[in-house]
Amino acid sequence: MGGFLGEKIGEGATADVHAWAPGQVVKLFKTGVPRRLAWWEARMTRAVFAAGGPAPEVFEEVKVDGRFGLVLPRLDGLTMLDLLQTAAMTPETAGGILATLAFSVQSTPAPPEVLPLRDYMARSMELPDAGIPGPVAKGVLAMIDRLPQDDGLSHCDLHPGNVIMTPQGPRLIDWIATKRGGALLDLACCHFIRTELVVESLGDPARQQALEVAMQSGYAQLAGLSATSLRTSMEAHLPIARAFFLLGGLPRPATRERLLQRLEADLGA
Repeated sequence: MGGFLGEKIGEGATADVHAWAPGQVVKLFKTGVPRRLAWWEARMTRAVFAAGGPAPEVFEEVKVDGRFGLVLPRLDGLTMLDLLQTAAMTPETAGGILATLAFSVQSTPAPPEVLPLRDYMARSMELPDAGIPGPVAKGVLAMIDRLPQDDGLSHCDLHPGNVIMTPQGPRLIDWIATKRGGALLDLACCHFIRTELVVESLGDPARQQALEVAMQSGYAQLAGLSATSLRTSMEAHLPIARAFFLLGGLPRPATRERLLQRLEADLGA
């Protein structure tokens, strides 16, 4: 190992981030997080970085006190979410940056290691602990089949908390959820996370709406699309985003139940 465990500088749901070596950090996964998830994040991050996408380089994989870790570049700066919550960044600016990042992801050739969305959903919903009733699972797959097929790269966890604003520009982190599903899936996941999963993240609904409008209009302009048609297409992907995050192992039973009910309503409609 080329470094040693230093001060803790960040924490997420599955991992802690510590200083490691000069210019480096180690993302150390928490006890109880399956090794396969950490291994998969390393694989996806490496694949997107190699393809020229906006993912950080993985320098090495290490084990510290029985915990698996990824050694990554140290990204100095606050998250976009921090800046939004302190009003140091406007929602309009944040929406534009998110649109640019989404377009950058979509413009990256999808590496062969990245699973297509439908394959991932079909396999995951068959697992004993998936927690999605058979008829709902069948309906979700049918819904995916009715949508225009897009094999483009998706980060699938694009939100202000995963964007670090460095002196060199914004950097997108946490690539464990990466799939092949296209930009509309990314936009739907971003919308879902902010408006249904962590509704309190921006507080004022007007600020939430301003960010949404800026992100969608910014992406539409970059992609040469109508903002109205983009929003309609994004909204068609929202049920898929709900099912995707249900399969991601949401920790709170009440949240799972609420989303499952919403998903059943989507299918009924």
